[in-house]
This record gives sequence, C-alpha cells and structure tokens, in this order.
Amino acid sequence: MTENFARGEVKIAFSRRLPEHQDAMFMKAIWAPAILCCSLMLSHADMPTPVPLWPDGAPGALGTSTNDIPTLTPYPPDATNATGAAMVICPGGGYGHLAPHEGKDYALWLNQHGVTCFVLQYRLGNHGYRHPAMLHDAARAVRWVRAHAREFKVDKDRVGIMGSSAGGHLAATLLTHFDAGDTNAADVVERESSRPDLGVLCYAVISLGEFTHHGSRNNLLGTNPPPELVQLLSNELQVTTNTPPCFLWTTFEDKAVPMENTMLFAEALRKHHVPFALHVYEKGGHGMGLKDQPPFAHPHPWAADCLFWLREQKFVN
Repeated sequence: MTENFARGEVKIAFSRRLPEHQDAMFMKAIWAPAILCCSLMLSHADMPTPVPLWPDGAPGALGTSTNDIPTLTPYPPDATNATGAAMVICPGGGYGHLAPHEGKDYALWLNQHGVTCFVLQYRLGNHGYRHPAMLHDAARAVRWVRAHAREFKVDKDRVGIMGSSAGGHLAATLLTHFDAGDTNAADVVERESSRPDLGVLCYAVISLGEFTHHGSRNNLLGTNPPPELVQLLSNELQVTTNTPPCFLWTTFEDKAVPMENTMLFAEALRKHHVPFALHVYEKGGHGMGLKDQPPFAHPHPWAADCLFWLREQKFVN
C-alpha cells in the first residue's frame, strides 16, 4: 500500500486484491481516518488567527503564557456582504473563563449579516488579574480595531462592543469608562478613541451591589473590595449623556444574573437621554447565547430583535 497526502489528496494502491468483504472493511478503516485527517488540516488552515493586543506584552502582565496575552481574533464576513461595521465581542464566564458560544458563535452569526467581528480574549481573575486589567484589554481592543480599520475595510465610526454576562459587564464598563485616546502617543493604537459607537448587552452583569453576580465581582475585584471601587464599577451609576446607544436583553427566569441588572442600566440610560432598546423575555435561563448552532437557522428571538436595532443603527443592511 502507498499513500500520498500531497495537496490534501489521499491515494491508496494495493499490492494484491483482498476478498470483497475484507476489501470493504479495509477501505473503511483506511478512508475514515484519512478523510478526517484531511478535514482537520483544512479546518485548521481556515481558522482565524488570534492577534496579541500588545506585541511587546500587555501592561501589568503577570507572565508570558497564553493566560497573560490578551488577543483579538478577527472574523471577517464575506466581502460581498460586508457592511463596513465592526463589533468587538466579549464572551462571558464570570471573569473566570471565556464561553465560546458567546464569542465565536456570535461572530459567525453577525458575519452572516455583514458585520466584521473581533472576539476578545481578555485577562481573567482565575489567572490572577483584577481590575483594571480587563478594562485595559477591552479599551485596547476598540482602539486596535480603529487603528486597523483600513486593513479590515471597516468604518472607524461604526465600531461597537458586545458582551454577555460578565463579558456584558466588561462591555458596559467600557461604555461608561472610555477615553478619547492620546494623540501624542508613540503607539498609533493608543492614539485612537476607546469609545464604542454602540453596545449590545446580553443578560449582562451591570451592578456590583445588591443584584450582582458575586462570582464575577470576586474575580474582578477580589473578596473585599473598597466601597468606592464597587461604586465605580457599578455601571448603572456611571452612565452619562455621552454613553453610546445600547441594545439590552435579559430574561425573567434568569436566576444567576437577575434582570434588575439590565433594568437599572436601562433606567440610567433613560435618565440621561441615551437611546436604547430593551427586551425582557419570560423564558430562558442564564447563558443561553443564541440558543442555536451554526448556521443559526432558528436562533432565540432576541437575535432578530437585535438585528432590527442594528439596522436602525446602520450596522447591518
């Protein structure tokens, strides 16, 4: 038998003919792993490559492992469908891990509607990090997208941020703690504004007070944070008239992150005359994401509601 895997092809020749039933079994044994191998090689080749946010190491890094290197993974849409809008996506996970279905899946879904996506791997409490490391990573991500806008064919004035659960807290933190950038910085990325043009908050942790998710707060701030830091990062208390427009959704049944988090943020947006769309669905526990798998033929209704809103914001066509 000889095998040739050049150019992803598999060719097999036999020196003698086996009995028919053994021949079929043998072919099955050979072809199945060979096809799987080629499929994996092609899939790996097509996988997006994470890009370090700081090529020379993140400020405050505790080491040089993958846990210490915040990255962005680009997910560009088909060029024929691209709208020029971009979304930085912050997966949830209680500031202790990152949930793929709230990162990659959201990116693939938004790609279908022409949005260029960037999934953020931010530093985590489980790896020894505390605020402000996570905020630095999110701010840098938005700056990085703007600094590379021409490369990815996106509009610097249409860069949003999206987050779920603790990732929603991180997104809400940037929505209320952004800056205009440093025009005198030697690093061209740092010259860009970190203000998102809009936010999409999915069953987000917002408050670090009465209605908080305690695991997220502990991973972000430690077990005994000073009251002033709790107030600073209770984002419903930090909304201003300059906070970007937001799409908010949650569920009545969410017991992990009570709906009061979303309601408090909506109330603050209303008080400061910031446009928003608010959806509270009766059914559904915490962390459901799209509640569907690619190609997302039947996602949860929030997806259609969000697309309607993004269309109004000129992010999708």
